[in-house]
Amino acid sequence: MRLVFLDTETTGLSPASGDRIIEIGCVELVDRRPTGRNLHLYLNPQRSSHPDALRIHGLTDDFLSDKPLFETVADQLLEFVDGAEVVIHNAGFDLSFLDHELARLSRQKFAVHVDKVTDSLTMARELFPGKANSLDALCKRLEVDNSNRSLHGALLDAGLLAEVYVRMTRGQKSLVVEVEEAPVVVEVVEATDLSQFALPVVFALEQESVDHQSMIDQLRKVSKSGALWTQTVE
Repeated sequence: MRLVFLDTETTGLSPASGDRIIEIGCVELVDRRPTGRNLHLYLNPQRSSHPDALRIHGLTDDFLSDKPLFETVADQLLEFVDGAEVVIHNAGFDLSFLDHELARLSRQKFAVHVDKVTDSLTMARELFPGKANSLDALCKRLEVDNSNRSLHGALLDAGLLAEVYVRMTRGQKSLVVEVEEAPVVVEVVEATDLSQFALPVVFALEQESVDHQSMIDQLRKVSKSGALWTQTVE
């Protein structure tokens, strides 16, 4: 099973108002294990970020000015996610921007290019009803280390989402703890031939024999069968 965890950063909140994508981060897992194959793109949005958005992602106009346009990386993105289940936190937000960018190129909507889109925010709300389910809140609740998240970054957030998703869906403590148990090695010890040893025979002392017989006599008084080891076995 191939999973791609995707996150975007944007110039603002509304593609209908002209806001654009400025960063895309994708992290790939196969059979719930990270493959190390990621996709990270910065984009020139050809417009400035809203001040509130800039405070969140910190990507300035100057930094983005020499980055490629979405149209030049669209095929690269769609090839990366092709056939995968794509997991996005608050998927409606990111999909609205992705679909808007693709529509500008007369391309089909993002979901057409993938096997499935899963909204991890919807999953979290079902698992933790009535609680905060932002990515930061989930990291805290599920003990995912997000100490490096002073600013939002698409690739960083996609990686955190992958950790959160695995813990939400299987309770696994970490993506890196899945290791096969070491095989149990059974050492076979050959039986020792005791015939080579001259084993001493120790006989009971006279007083020991008297005490032993006295104990047997006492057992006979309190039990009909007496001492079992004195009975004759046929």
